[in-house]
Amino acid sequence: MSTRRVVGLTGGIGTGKTTAARILADLGATIIDCDQLGRDVAAVGGGAYQGMVDRFGPDIVNDDRTIDRAALGAVVFNDAAALSDLNAITHPAIDAEIAKGIAAAPDGATVVLDMAVLVESDLGKGLYDEVLVIESPRSIRLARLLEQRGMAADDAESRMASQASDDDRRAIADAVIVNDAGLDDLRTRLIGWWNRTN
Repeated sequence: MSTRRVVGLTGGIGTGKTTAARILADLGATIIDCDQLGRDVAAVGGGAYQGMVDRFGPDIVNDDRTIDRAALGAVVFNDAAALSDLNAITHPAIDAEIAKGIAAAPDGATVVLDMAVLVESDLGKGLYDEVLVIESPRSIRLARLLEQRGMAADDAESRMASQASDDDRRAIADAVIVNDAGLDDLRTRLIGWWNRTN
């Protein structure tokens, strides 16, 4: 029987979730980047590619056969039914890749699923044992998006508004780490969590 521990890591845009994943990797966690898996399954020959082309047609395909993510986004982000269809095609393929990644991790490993939409979707459901949420005050998140990512304020606001709320994330969290005092503080808090739970 496997003794791997699987943690779903999530947090809203600008909270530092990806930075937290890097710190956890330094501490010895096996990281599975679910956003990257989403890109992988949508690549030519990937597990969701043909289903996406069959459902959304040639308008989402570039000349080199890759998926035109901007064209696909334009179709699904204002159409709930189309987005639901996309998720029905991609999520089982991503879940299959997550399961492979977990199975490939060493016995006894802590496997962290870096997953932006853990709360908003059924992605990964049943594959993780616990949930770790990274949280930051709204003003800090907004400043990071404007300064570090160069987003326009209205774009940053709409991205934050489209995601689950802090309350939604806290409701399913086994642990919440607040990232509001810089990188060293985040690292210290994550080390504390790691040492308490491993």
